[in-house]
Amino acid sequence: MKITVIGGGIMGSGIGQVAAQAGFDVTIVDVSEEGLDRAKTSIAASLEKFESKKKIQSAAEVLSRIQFSSEWDSVEQADAVIEAVPEKLELKKQVFEKLDRLAGEDCLLASNTSTLSITAIAGATSRPEKVIGMHFFSPVPMMALLELVKGYQTSEETYEKAKQLGEQLGKRLITAEKDYPGFLMNRIWLPMVNEACFALMEGVGTAEEIDQGFIDGYGHKMGPLRTIDMAGIDTTLWAMESLYEGFGDPKYRPCPILKKMVEAGDLGKKTGKGFYTYEGGVKEDAKRVVV
Repeated sequence: MKITVIGGGIMGSGIGQVAAQAGFDVTIVDVSEEGLDRAKTSIAASLEKFESKKKIQSAAEVLSRIQFSSEWDSVEQADAVIEAVPEKLELKKQVFEKLDRLAGEDCLLASNTSTLSITAIAGATSRPEKVIGMHFFSPVPMMALLELVKGYQTSEETYEKAKQLGEQLGKRLITAEKDYPGFLMNRIWLPMVNEACFALMEGVGTAEEIDQGFIDGYGHKMGPLRTIDMAGIDTTLWAMESLYEGFGDPKYRPCPILKKMVEAGDLGKKTGKGFYTYEGGVKEDAKRVVV
């Protein structure tokens, strides 16, 4: 089975790695050669850690199953395409318009969106029944959960194909039966994260105190602020904006500190600075596209 991942960022790289670990031939597509180089470096480092912990036999063997390309040729031969570009509806619709032209008739078309309408994304194609949401959680190689999201026109056949693929990738599956903003998990998780940002902005506690409270008080492995540093401050802001716009409910209003951090280019681990400081981050344009 051949899988193409559109987008070589944190999520796309993680999805590509997991697919290769499961034995699939993978192509990661991104418009930026620099982005592809970062993706390859990131995946190689992750696989080396997995090998050192004896979770895989050979990092080199897994990496050999991944191709990195700025061209879309692999889409034509793909059995499944998973889109993992930034959380902008118009951008995702552009991607799916192109996938609709290039992908084979039986190809599974999936979006990794965490909050946006699968129905709207599928509407950019001539085959909305073959489009589904496959929402992976970050970091993808470490997180077991995969949320399947049915669009208004997603067929049962498409759902079963996505379910089978998710199981082959070694994920534990839950299903959002209806296409509401945020689906199941982010509709619940994001307001909590947003409130943590308000508490920080208002000086109620430090980032360290807030995160430690969640670890020791609620048994989380990582606090909310460090978690969104890992996922990307920009991604979190776009997701909150999607919920706010989708429901029209003030409880989803994004915390202003998220907007200021994105304006400053402090997007979390990927840029070296978010709520915490990290080594090895690269300042990059939060609006970089792949089409």
